[in-house]
Amino acid sequence: MNRPQATAGNALSTAQIAHAKGDPRRPGSPPARAEATAQAHQARAHRVLPSTRNPPRRGSRWLPGRSRARYHQPRSAARSTTLTLRDGSPVLIRQVQASDVPLVADIFDRLSPTSRWMRFLAAKNHLTEAELRYLTHIDHHDHEALAALDHPGGHGLGVARYIRHPHDPQAAEIAITVVDDWHRRGLGTELMSQLSDRARRAGIGRFTALMSAGNVAMAGLLHTMSAELIGREADTVEYQIILAPSAEHNQDWRA
Repeated sequence: MNRPQATAGNALSTAQIAHAKGDPRRPGSPPARAEATAQAHQARAHRVLPSTRNPPRRGSRWLPGRSRARYHQPRSAARSTTLTLRDGSPVLIRQVQASDVPLVADIFDRLSPTSRWMRFLAAKNHLTEAELRYLTHIDHHDHEALAALDHPGGHGLGVARYIRHPHDPQAAEIAITVVDDWHRRGLGTELMSQLSDRARRAGIGRFTALMSAGNVAMAGLLHTMSAELIGREADTVEYQIILAPSAEHNQDWRA
């Protein structure tokens, strides 16, 4: 089985909003320990998706805008750029819009069980309507998401996302997911580069990434960005990436 490429607990992470509880069924089993680890981190906006009973609302901890930064209304026109990967494949990278629920659902459906685990730090078979709404109805300032497509209007290949930390407006947690068929082509690197540029424009100077300790591909990608290991637990590690100031922003973006 191929290792997932650059799949950081991608927002990508799905647990319920409530506080973590241990698994009373088989507390000593590896699945139980892994689930407990995932639940222990579910208070993170990136890795935790809202429950269907309690959909996110503006002003809650699950929506951008609770930080000191002012809430920004979503833009109507998605910005996009076309680039060529290292294997010669052309891809379009653009902002995720509210109408992209089918796109995000399709990307999830095409992930292998291993890639889904790496993304959500738990077993995940589907995305609920509330989760899809949360992942697509974003403001592009405190919560940004970029989708990669094989051509305009085509199939989704991956998503990169950041969510600003509620109590530190200059920091954001990231999540990157690439469908298995597009691993090892450099798409994760391009998504990270574009996401970093968007974050700088929004006044973010630091990324954090919480991910599975076994996610070698994502660790390699973060290493190229001089990421610093800032936390380690039994099954997860957390990195910090300082975004170097850019004198001029990427000019490929266009409305």
